[in-house]
Amino acid sequence: MSEFDKYATPLSSRYASKEMSAVFSLRNRFSTWRKLWLNLAIAEKELGLDVITDSAIEQMKQHLTITDEEIAAASKQEAIVRHDVMAHVHTFGESCPDAAGIIHLGATSCYVTDNADLIFLRDAYDLVIPKLVNVIDRLSKFAMEYKDLPVLGWTHFQPAQLTTLGKRTTLWIQELLWDLRNFVRARNDLGLRGVKGTTGTQASFLSLFHGDHDKVEALDKRVTELLGFDTVYPVTGQTYSRKIDIDALAPLASFAATAHKMATDIRLLANLKEVEEPFEKSQIGSSAMAYKRNPMRCERVCSLARHLGSLFSDAVQTSSVQWFERTLDDSAIRRISLPGAFLTTDILLSTLLNISSGLVVYPKVIARRIKSELPFMATENIIMAMVEKNASRQDVHEQIRVLSHQAAAVVKEEGGDNDLIERIKKDEFFKPIWGELDTLLEPSTFVGRAPQQVEKFINNDVKNALAPHATMINDVEVKLNV
Repeated sequence: MSEFDKYATPLSSRYASKEMSAVFSLRNRFSTWRKLWLNLAIAEKELGLDVITDSAIEQMKQHLTITDEEIAAASKQEAIVRHDVMAHVHTFGESCPDAAGIIHLGATSCYVTDNADLIFLRDAYDLVIPKLVNVIDRLSKFAMEYKDLPVLGWTHFQPAQLTTLGKRTTLWIQELLWDLRNFVRARNDLGLRGVKGTTGTQASFLSLFHGDHDKVEALDKRVTELLGFDTVYPVTGQTYSRKIDIDALAPLASFAATAHKMATDIRLLANLKEVEEPFEKSQIGSSAMAYKRNPMRCERVCSLARHLGSLFSDAVQTSSVQWFERTLDDSAIRRISLPGAFLTTDILLSTLLNISSGLVVYPKVIARRIKSELPFMATENIIMAMVEKNASRQDVHEQIRVLSHQAAAVVKEEGGDNDLIERIKKDEFFKPIWGELDTLLEPSTFVGRAPQQVEKFINNDVKNALAPHATMINDVEVKLNV
């Protein structure tokens, strides 16, 4: 059977980076189990278990990366014993005959499966955090470039007071900064399950060390150190609490909301022809409509963001139904949801990196839209200017109301342009301010402190947040897999 005759998840086969796919690959999983067995043996030997020889340790070190042939052999063994961990204990022992009798000594299956999962969660976060840092950095440069460019604001997707394109971008960046904070917290909060035994009591290890509690505690600490973790969970059942999975996936689900919102905004702007995602020279937007420039990158972000958000419920539901020290109904779903969440996050960030590196802005379209709406927004300024010329506010308000309704009718009923200002220029009532109208309609006077807010936010909040991650920032071009 060809590989093309079997289903493969698009997450790994179509979209995700090779680095993230490798984290959750079978080779990495089984090689990590071997690393865990090696470090357990090293720590046990250091604490006085003479049954573990130097040759056993050396052979284990030489076979840490599992081969294709060993994976196949373990698969055959699992079909016989119906236990994946014991199949790999057997296969590892065949490759390391001097260690065959001490591999997995005192441990339960969750020593390798759970500790490996925690290592994968840590390593996966180490891949997505730099990508998020670079998305923020690239959007920050975009925000500064367009901090002064007035754009029509939208509330309820109805025209509202002007803002700037840079200020709108800071709204995306601020949420991404919170996501970065959450990613880092979740990553640094991860501990190791350590060596806890079958129900978390460490009874098997207490027996190995003939009742020496200090050595059992030292073993737990030493294995944690050897595996590069600062903390070990002080108590567990057979598994580490599945609430840890909730804490690991919650920041990813929150990020999914940020990504979806940002991509949706860009899709709407593309429809308005104000801002577009990158569009490659030979890219085809539609098989039938050759002129189309579909926002396929942002649509992909929205699609996968919805999927990522839904995976969080897997962790919540799984944690809530664990019985006592453990139950196995967590296993199958975690094999899907944990890798799936990080693969999806990786894809979203790669796509956002591509988008944020090549956003296309159309200032003339933006200016034309502002021009069509600004006369209505300028009415308060016109009223104030007339009052300064000793006109009655109520009289001016009534004149503006009548002319505004007339102009609105031209726009809505006749499909014409907004001619409110032309009407004002022809109405003798407003003659005292005719010479001030151009100044009153200058778009930059309607954006408030938006440019200053952008500068302060980027130069303070963003700069401070990215400072600990400065070495991660790069200008590498990101090309999408498909």
